[in-house]
Amino acid sequence: MKLHHLRNATLVIETEKHVILVDPMLGKRKTIPPFTIFRYKPKRNPLVALPKNSREILSRVTHCLITHLHPDHIDKAGEVFLRRKSVPVICSSKDEKALLQRGLTVIQTLEYWEPQKFLDGKITGIPAIHGYGFISRLMGNVMGFLIELADQKSIYVSSDTIFTEHVEKVLTQFKPDISIVACGTARLDIGQPLLMRMDDILKFATLAPGKVLANHIEALNHCPTTRLQLRTALSDHGLLTKTSIPKDGECVEY
Repeated sequence: MKLHHLRNATLVIETEKHVILVDPMLGKRKTIPPFTIFRYKPKRNPLVALPKNSREILSRVTHCLITHLHPDHIDKAGEVFLRRKSVPVICSSKDEKALLQRGLTVIQTLEYWEPQKFLDGKITGIPAIHGYGFISRLMGNVMGFLIELADQKSIYVSSDTIFTEHVEKVLTQFKPDISIVACGTARLDIGQPLLMRMDDILKFATLAPGKVLANHIEALNHCPTTRLQLRTALSDHGLLTKTSIPKDGECVEY
């Protein structure tokens, strides 16, 4: 199995049979307004371009998973890509109507904690709480995914979430082989962080029974945590050997 990290939360899960795109933010640099104006510098997003190898990787995509509808997870360019290629989309039942209205080919919708057949295996929607405190209510619904394909390592895409009982349940009871965690510690101009703080990222990595892949870093103006800061914290706690922090365009093989 190969995991291609493209940018932010956009990744591609590739097996011999399937090539699954997750959260396609595919636009050029500076095509999305700043997410924060006062707390951090009001730079337009994404801060970085897609890697040069992204087109070749995307040309092989067979399916797409969408965790939620924020523009840093599916932007206009991502929608165009999915429409032009009629890529089959899997999402939360709460997002189905909106994605159909955008002209996407939704073939399967999920409810939290209800496993369904998916390709040659199964998929389960996992609750994700997008922020600490009241800010999570403003962020809307988010869904993570536990993907279990035949003869492949199981993958937990935790999506945009803080550390919750749901996250802990997946890590300790379902024991995924690979766990993907958003590490940018995003913040708006008001409220607490939208993603895990560093102590919760470390808790996540500690509890994860298998390998960890860190994403949602160094691509958006409201995500201050850098790869270097994350690498240093993981190293200080003896967690770096089990955690990959890929560069944009990098492929991690498991």
